Amino acid sequence: NSGARDFYEFRYPFIKRASSFSSSSSFSSSSNDEVTYDYIIVGGGTAGCPLAATLSQNFSVLLLERGGVPFSNANVSFLRNFHIALADTSPTSASQPFVSTDGVINARARVLGGGTCINAGFYTRANSDFIRRVGWDARLVNESYPWVEKQIVHQPKLAPWQDAFKDSLLDVGVSPYNGFTYDHIYGTKVGGTIFDRFGRRHTAAELLASANPKMLSVLVYATVQKVLFDKSAGKRPKAMGVMFKDENGNQHQAFLTNNRRSEVILSCGAIGTPQLLMLSGIGPKAELQRLNISMVLHNEFVGKGMADNPMNSVFVPMTRSVEQSLIQTVGITKMGVYIEASSGFGQSQDSIHCHHGLLSAEIGQLSTVPPKQRTRQAIEEFIKRKRDLPREAFKGGFILEKIAMPLSTGHLNLINTNIDNNPSVTFNYFGHPRDLRRCVNGIRMAAKVIQSDRFTNFTKCDKPTVEKLLNMSVKANINLIPKHTNDTKSLEQFCKDTVITIWHYHGGCHVGKVVDPNHKVLGTRRLRIVDGSTFSESPGTNPQGTVLMMGRYMGVKILRRRLGKAAGV
Repeated sequence: NSGARDFYEFRYPFIKRASSFSSSSSFSSSSNDEVTYDYIIVGGGTAGCPLAATLSQNFSVLLLERGGVPFSNANVSFLRNFHIALADTSPTSASQPFVSTDGVINARARVLGGGTCINAGFYTRANSDFIRRVGWDARLVNESYPWVEKQIVHQPKLAPWQDAFKDSLLDVGVSPYNGFTYDHIYGTKVGGTIFDRFGRRHTAAELLASANPKMLSVLVYATVQKVLFDKSAGKRPKAMGVMFKDENGNQHQAFLTNNRRSEVILSCGAIGTPQLLMLSGIGPKAELQRLNISMVLHNEFVGKGMADNPMNSVFVPMTRSVEQSLIQTVGITKMGVYIEASSGFGQSQDSIHCHHGLLSAEIGQLSTVPPKQRTRQAIEEFIKRKRDLPREAFKGGFILEKIAMPLSTGHLNLINTNIDNNPSVTFNYFGHPRDLRRCVNGIRMAAKVIQSDRFTNFTKCDKPTVEKLLNMSVKANINLIPKHTNDTKSLEQFCKDTVITIWHYHGGCHVGKVVDPNHKVLGTRRLRIVDGSTFSESPGTNPQGTVLMMGRYMGVKILRRRLGKAAGV
C-alpha cells in the first residue's frame, strides 16, 4: 500500500506526493467547495519550513517543494557522505549544480529542507549590526533563534584538526578565544552544528514537527511554474494562487482563500525566487519581452544585485590520515575576512569515483584551474593526473578563506521559460578592487596559520613532501599556499585563479527595490518573499542560522499582525 510506504518514507502524515493533490480535499467545509489556503508557500527550504510550521498554528498552509524528502537519504543524513550528496548531480538528487558565467561551479538545493540538507552544517547567529541594518525587531529575533536551536542545533565534539586550527588562529592573533558560542563576535570561536554527535544531520524539514498537522499540507515533487494574478484594470496585480506540475508532469492549480490577508509567499532562495518572479511576469520589461512572457509588472531590479562571497582554499598535506571534519572552528578577523577549515575529505576512496564534474570532494570543484578554463577537458585531464599524486594529497585538509561582505555584485537572467533549468547567473567575483585586497590579506593570514608551530606540530608534514606536492598541485585540484606570499601581484592572481564558492550567494530581490521592509513585493497585493534573495549581505560567517530564524521570525510577525495577542506566539 503506497500510503503506508509514503508515511514511512515521508515521516509526517501531512507530507504527500504532488500527484495526490486534488483541489477539493481536506480543508473545505462542504464537498463541492474548491479547497483554498490562507497561505501558499513556494519552496520548502531553510526559510520555508520554519515559516510553514509557524503559520500553520493559526491558518491553513500549503507548502510546495520541488524536491523529495531528506529523511531516508543516507547521502543527506550523514556527515561522512557530505561530499557525495554535493557531487550527485543526477536529475532527482538533493543538489542541483549550476555554473555561474564567472566559471565557478556552484550548487542549489532541490529537497525538502533546502540548503540545510546539503551544507557543511555550521550554525551561527548574525551579528547585531546586521539585525539593525535590516531593521528587524531585536527582541523577536532573540526569541526566534532559540526556537530553531532547541530543535535542530548541537554543540560539536571538536575534531583534532579543528582543535589545532583553533590554537593556530590564536597564535597568529585572531583573538580573543570566545569558546563555544552561537554569537558572531571578533576572535576565534567554536560554533554550533546541525550534525549531532553521531554525525547525523538535522535539517529544516524537522522543524515541520512543530507545525499544527491539521492545518498544514506539504507536497513534495511539486514544481511551481508561476504565480497566478488577478490583473483587473486600475488595480495592483493581486496574487490568486500558483500553477505547479507534479512528479508525473501533470498540471495543477492551487488557490488562496478570498481574504485580503491571504498570501503567496516565495521562499525559493536567491536563484529560484528571482527566476520564478520573472516567469510569473514580474521583472525587467525587456527581459520578459525577450522570452514572450506576458508582463504583470515592470520592475528593473528583479535579479539585480546578485552576490556570492568568494572563497579561496589552501590545502594542507599530512603524512597520516585525519578524522573527517567540516567547519567547527572559525576565525572572525577585523579585516573583513573569515577563516574556516575542514579535513579528511581531500580525496577519499569513494569520492574518487564520484566526480560528476565536481572534482574536489571537499569543495566541489577544480580550484586550481582558473574559472573560465574549468571545462570538461580540464576535468578529464585532472582525472588522469590524479593517479600520479602522492599519498599525502589524499589526506590532510583545507584552510578556507572567505570575504565577509563583497562589494562586487552581478545579475541573474532567464535563459528560457523552463523552471527546471537554471537561469544564467553572474557574480563578478573580485570585480571590486577592495574584495581582491581582502583576499590577498586573507591568503596571507591562512599561510601564517598553516606555518604556525601549533599547526606544523599537528600535521607533521616535512618540507620535501610539501615541495613535491606544490610542484604537482598546479595541475591537480589542490592549491597549496603560493610560494611568494609577500608578492601582492602573484597573490592577486592566485585569488582570481583559485576562486570557488562556499554557497553563500544572496540577493536578486532586495528590500527597497523588489520588496518593502516587510518583504511584500512592491506594486502587488498578497505576494511576499521570505528568503536570502532579499539580503544585500550574507549574515554571520555562515548564513543558514539567520535564514532559519527569518522563517520563524516572519511567520510570527505575520501572525501577530493578523491576530494581535490572540496569535499566541
